[in-house]
Parts: sequence; structure tokens; C-alpha cells
Amino acid sequence: MAQAEPTSNLFDRRDRYEALMDVMRTRMTNRAFAQHDIPNEHFELILEAARHGPSGANCQPWHYIVVRDPEQKAVIGDLFVEEQQTRAKLKMGFPTPNYTGMRTAPGFIVVAADFRFIRAFPVLSDDSAQAKMYEENAERILLQSVAASTMSAHLAAAALGYAVWWVTAIGQARIQTVVKPMLDVPEALSLVDIMCFGPPRKPSYKRWKKQLHQIMNWDRFHPANFMTDEQVDLWIKEARHKVMYKDESKID
Repeated sequence: MAQAEPTSNLFDRRDRYEALMDVMRTRMTNRAFAQHDIPNEHFELILEAARHGPSGANCQPWHYIVVRDPEQKAVIGDLFVEEQQTRAKLKMGFPTPNYTGMRTAPGFIVVAADFRFIRAFPVLSDDSAQAKMYEENAERILLQSVAASTMSAHLAAAALGYAVWWVTAIGQARIQTVVKPMLDVPEALSLVDIMCFGPPRKPSYKRWKKQLHQIMNWDRFHPANFMTDEQVDLWIKEARHKVMYKDESKID
């Protein structure tokens, strides 16, 4: 009979932690991929990881559509390029990424959420202000759930050696109107993300991350970690465009 592992070892598995952190540190975004056939098995491995993501009420309100048709990828990619051009015309001042790489991304997975499952969370069925508060919180729970599942998929793709790209601009109604019928997505579902992945055309690089002491607070929030409105506005003006796309080693 096998001996039980000592309890002290169960909570200090540094070998497993370091293996996980190696994947997390090397999970890098890339927006241009080399041409490569993704085996069906890899799609299944990636979405098997997504399947194990946590969710509120364990309702698992997610669906993943693997898009392999090059023409469909091109149409969806063109929609995002148009969005990129729209932002430029509106002079939003936002450093929008180049979406052309979506057209030929080897791995292409559309993420859909079923917002009907907010009814699985604590909600009230009346028109009161309190009911609205609970409904808004339920929507946050659902989005957190889908994000947790999607992040699991990203880490699985990174573990397999792929560069990944989390595309979040799919919320625009115009994009939904075109993509949902193209992929036979029921009207009751909402498209919330696209996950692109594959071997990078150029080497990926690590983007800037805050230091641990800037995000970690012991017992209560540390005042030094709070940014005033003026500091946030200054960060958006002077730092955002750098940290979004530059190699962290080149951030001054």
C-alpha cells in the first residue's frame, strides 16, 4: 500500500509552482504568426484546460468555436481592421494594435458567453434598485467566470509552445451582427473574445509588469499603491502607449 504524502509537502510543492510560473512568465502576446497547421489534438488539449476553469455557481457559461476555415478567418480579421480604421478616424488617441495578423492566425477560437446564466447567481426578480445592483454583480461574476476559463486556455496554449493573442474588441454590435450568423451562434449568446495563437512570425517579448510590492497589500490597502485621478490620466498620456506594446527591457 502506497504511503500518504506528508501533509507538509502538500502545501509546498515548489516544483509544481515553478513549472506553472515558467508557463505564466513565458506566456507572451504576439500579433503576427508563422503559417503552421494546428493539430486537432492541440485544440482539444487547450479547450480541455478551459473546461476546468472555475465559474460562479459552477454554471460554466462558456462556449468555444474553433474556426479553421481560412475564408472565415479573413472575414473576421477584416472586421477588426475596419474597427482599427474607425478608431483612427474618430481620433480616439488609443494606440490600437494592428489586427491584420488575425486573418492568418493558425489557431483561432471564438469565445461565447451565455448571459442567461446570471439567473444562476443571487438576483431579485423585480424592478427595484436593489435588484439592479444584484444583476450588475451577476454580470461581473459571469464575465469573471468566462475570463478564468479563457485564461486557462491561454496558459495551455503557452505550455504547448505557442504565442497567444487575447482579442477583446469583439464587443462591438457590428462585429457581433456579422460573426454570429457566420458561425451559427445562437442569438441568446454573446461573443466576448477571440483567442489567436500559433508560432510567432517574429520572436515574442515580455511586456512590462508591475512589481509585486505595487499590487500586494498586507492586511489593508497600502496608500502608496493608490493612484490619484491626475496620476491615472498622466499614466494614460505618457506610459500607456509604451507598456502596451514595447519590450519591458526597453521601457525607460
